[in-house]
Amino acid sequence: MPDRRPRASWRRHPEPQPERASTPDPTDRPSVVQASLYRDGRRVSSPATLADTFRQLREHPDGMAWIGLQRPTEAELHSLAAEFDLHELAVEDALEAHQRPKLERYGDTLFVVLRAARYLDAQEEVEFGELHIFVGPDFLITVRHGAAPDLSTVRHRMEEDPDLLALGPEAVLYAILDAVVDGYAPVVAGVQNDIDEIETEVFGGDPAVSRRIYELSREMVEFQRATRPLVGMLHGLMAGFAKYGTDEELQRYLRDVADHVTHTSERVDGFRQALADILTVNATLVTQQQNAEMRALAEAGFEQNEEIKKISSWAAILFAPTLVGTIYGMNFDNMPELHWAGGYPFAVVLMAVVCTSLYVVFKKKDWL
Repeated sequence: MPDRRPRASWRRHPEPQPERASTPDPTDRPSVVQASLYRDGRRVSSPATLADTFRQLREHPDGMAWIGLQRPTEAELHSLAAEFDLHELAVEDALEAHQRPKLERYGDTLFVVLRAARYLDAQEEVEFGELHIFVGPDFLITVRHGAAPDLSTVRHRMEEDPDLLALGPEAVLYAILDAVVDGYAPVVAGVQNDIDEIETEVFGGDPAVSRRIYELSREMVEFQRATRPLVGMLHGLMAGFAKYGTDEELQRYLRDVADHVTHTSERVDGFRQALADILTVNATLVTQQQNAEMRALAEAGFEQNEEIKKISSWAAILFAPTLVGTIYGMNFDNMPELHWAGGYPFAVVLMAVVCTSLYVVFKKKDWL
């Protein structure tokens, strides 16, 4: 970060001017969360409007303004851009949101994009927010898109440590980075718990687990996009802190944040690999279950076929005497052997021979 210089060296309007009528006054809008002015690490005022913030900062060039916005309008950001000489590309990014984490320098101003995350216990899912930060020689502007992170906690922490806050906008940037990275820890714990539950559901045969694996995998892709760029971004920021002679203690704090980001990024990579392995195992188990079901159906079909064979065999055996008896039971006068004395024994013997022959044949074919 550059050394802090009087506002006259970088402001578009170096001399104090009366409040301009053209300056929008968006303070009544809910997007302006808080605007405060600090001197020597202590809050000296909380202006009611952005216009008052601009005016008081011009009157006290040795102060620092910390302005927090949430989903600001285009007019509000353009007002800030005109006052603090913010680059139009950075302002456009802050308006559109949906940016990847990045660090860019525009003259004396740093533009930082962060992706915050929080774990929702009720829904068992990860919610992501986006934070844009403009860091100048004596101002810091945060533009928040989403519920995370809670910057009021960061502001309270910094105000309780005036020595750290007195280091200027760089210290506030460090505190915000630290809060965002610390916010990843509950997400990591929640995701780890989800993966443990998914493993139990996979081996328990829950049919809905595939969808849960897929949804969590998508969240891990987003989490990876939020954490992986931070590693290189923080190393670049540390190099800038060293180049511009930022306080040594602040550099140590930033290195600690970089270590935490690296650890988190490695955990997220591990989660993605674990979910991919679980999905493979689940697919294998589902295939095995389907094969078992098909085998059971085939066995049931085979058993049913064997029963049909037995029924068919006995039906054929019983049909033979029925056929013989039916033929000899017809009432025709000229029927052969109708008055033969040996007709009855012959019919009975014929029935027995046919039935025995059929039984032997079916038994040989293992139908009985």
